[in-house]
Amino acid sequence: MRRTAGLFTLTLLMLAAGVVEAQTPVRVRGTITALEGDVLSVKTREGQDLKVELTDKVAVATVQAVKLADIKPGDGVGATARPGPDGSLTALEVHVFPAGMAVPNEGHRPWDLEPGSMMTNARVSAVVQATKGRELTLSYKDGSQKIVVPEGTPVVTAVAADRSALKPGEYVFFGAQLAPDGKVIPTGRIQVSKDGVRPPM
Repeated sequence: MRRTAGLFTLTLLMLAAGVVEAQTPVRVRGTITALEGDVLSVKTREGQDLKVELTDKVAVATVQAVKLADIKPGDGVGATARPGPDGSLTALEVHVFPAGMAVPNEGHRPWDLEPGSMMTNARVSAVVQATKGRELTLSYKDGSQKIVVPEGTPVVTAVAADRSALKPGEYVFFGAQLAPDGKVIPTGRIQVSKDGVRPPM
């Protein structure tokens, strides 16, 4: 009986491992090369050619520029930052969440915009002028981070759109699942550039 139970447990573990291997979470950044029906073709920043399967559940948003000076305490933002030798954080980009929206994935964690970068999703609790830019204090449930945003740093917000925004030549960013057969299935909304403003995340 114990051996049977052990084999059953082992089988479940193998099945679970298979599911994990079946799809790999990825973040896609790249340029649209075509949209044919429900298949979006993207050349990633790494040079890969991906075929992205669009379903009816996939949302699309364009990005538009926001003035850094307009960010105020209470706003929900996400900021990708580069840590300095002394641990200080300098923003590579800031994206502002729509007013009234809960901050998604709140907290501070590693990010893959560039090696060593970090992402902080939080509410702005303070804004002060610093020597090298504006310093945002971002507060979340388990802590806070101070991030200096130099002038010229991309600051954007997302605006709901539809598939007509997915044009060849536009730049996109989105999370997805990568299947072993090469299929790419978006897991969140596709953010796409508009009027020269592209998703900087």
